[in-house]
Amino acid sequence: MLNIQASTYPPTRSKTASFSVERALCEPERLLFASTDLDQVRSMVGQVIANHHIKQTNGAERLDARMHYVTLGDISLSRLRYGASVQIERGALENCFLVQMPLQGAAAVESGSQRIESSFKLASVLSPGDSAKMHWNGDSDQIILRISRSLVERTLVGHLGHPLEQPLRFELGFQWQECAPWRCLLSYLLDCATHYPHLAQHKLIMTQIEQLTASTLLMTHQHNYSQTVPARRSTILPRHVRRAQDYLQSHAHEPITAEQLALAAGVSLRSLYTGFKDFLGVSPMHYLRDLRMAQVHTELTSGEVTNIGGVALRWGFTHMGRFSNDYKLRYGETPSQTLRRH
Repeated sequence: MLNIQASTYPPTRSKTASFSVERALCEPERLLFASTDLDQVRSMVGQVIANHHIKQTNGAERLDARMHYVTLGDISLSRLRYGASVQIERGALENCFLVQMPLQGAAAVESGSQRIESSFKLASVLSPGDSAKMHWNGDSDQIILRISRSLVERTLVGHLGHPLEQPLRFELGFQWQECAPWRCLLSYLLDCATHYPHLAQHKLIMTQIEQLTASTLLMTHQHNYSQTVPARRSTILPRHVRRAQDYLQSHAHEPITAEQLALAAGVSLRSLYTGFKDFLGVSPMHYLRDLRMAQVHTELTSGEVTNIGGVALRWGFTHMGRFSNDYKLRYGETPSQTLRRH
């Protein structure tokens, strides 16, 4: 039975910054659902996290699931518990990374070739391209951060200064409670969502929040590019770089020259290129190409596209061989493989 009413969670062990996060996520207005029906639970969780299969593993326990949820642009935070032991299986994530942080209880998590016993101090980070199997104990209560794949990969490309040579993969286990920058980030995100409910209307601010989140994840947790990411890069961008980013995101579907972009940003062409190189690690035109590639990927995974060439041309990719090669380097498969899976 689906019940959209306020509900409470049992006390958790958290005594750190995550305590303020768990309390903020428990506010009645953030309740997405409370239900004792497994099919409804699967449907609701699938809508905001990812599609999956789920079954109870202990018939003596009564399912009593509830989920609180808040979103900030390409990021969302949830608090989820099932109230009974469950087995969860999902295919490879496609468009997001998931950071699953237990507040209490435990969960066995297997993804790709990695396996951990996730608990209060050890979160699990699920990456696109890897299927996952999980067993949540009946008392498992977790905060889940969902962040879009394109946002994280675009941020990483900016740090590296060149396209990805292989898909980004994080280590499965993440010592989140011992990572002060990560805990502070969670509190900051909830503060923003709580005190500024209309923040999503301010694109420049949202872009900064999204970049901060992606950069914090990339800088505080191990992944297959950790050894090549610069140790430090400012996430506070100059105004002209933010203006240029906003212009590119709003006009990526249109023909854009570097001169037009410099005019929109209000600086010289030289200052524009210097700002992008110093703070994002790529040229403005490289940044635009990454934005357009992400849009192509989104359309190919929508299930509504049948012609790859038409999509690529619409987003400015005229050399199909080069486009296919760059696409495969970024997403680990060819455009036609993506299309066949949808």
